[in-house]
Amino acid sequence: MRYLTTLCLMTVGLLAIVPVRADDGFVSLFDGKSLKGWDGNPAFWSVQDGAITGITTPENPTKGNTFLICRQGDVKDFELQLEYKIVGGNSGVQYRSFEVENSPWVVGGYQADFEAGKTYSGILYGERFRGILANRGQRTELTREDGKFKVNVVGSVGNSDSIQAQIKNEDWNTYTITARGFHFVHRINGVVTAECTDNDAQERRDSGIIALQLHAGPPMKVQFRNIRIKHFNAN
Repeated sequence: MRYLTTLCLMTVGLLAIVPVRADDGFVSLFDGKSLKGWDGNPAFWSVQDGAITGITTPENPTKGNTFLICRQGDVKDFELQLEYKIVGGNSGVQYRSFEVENSPWVVGGYQADFEAGKTYSGILYGERFRGILANRGQRTELTREDGKFKVNVVGSVGNSDSIQAQIKNEDWNTYTITARGFHFVHRINGVVTAECTDNDAQERRDSGIIALQLHAGPPMKVQFRNIRIKHFNAN
């Protein structure tokens, strides 16, 4: 009986450190109470009210964009869902991204943008990675012709102002990012905001890290919660 009790306790302990996979295939990346599994500058990042929180102030600004990096493995083909709230400034979610050498907590790659303003929420931006890749409302294809990178607008996913009208100011919104192959779709509150196919074989990325952005500039506060991912290439 003592052996059986010990075995049960060991099993419970093992289960406690294994990420819980929901019936829908999603795995949580944030435990709701700590930054376990995440890495960023503690001068800016903490957990408040059950949410990952990044804050800059006039007394404590960041000199450049700084990121909270997910240390739970690279991602490839996936759907990422999270809730965000922003007051001031702008932010974003990096995916299939890379760390900049000799620059702690600096990241480049594909970014699902959002902001306190009314223009850029939902776009696909290439942080240190070719600039704007799809504006809000656009369907784009990225190519390289005669050695020059080009963004080709090939269609529309909706009107930018109409999409903005579905985004709640200084309140919680749901962001969904889908990456399959080199096709990327962004959604906010269930509305498609941008779509992109990356045919630029020279620079496109098929895998990389996830990270959350805190932008340099005016004081701001950004929060993230209910961060979940489903890996399409998982067994």
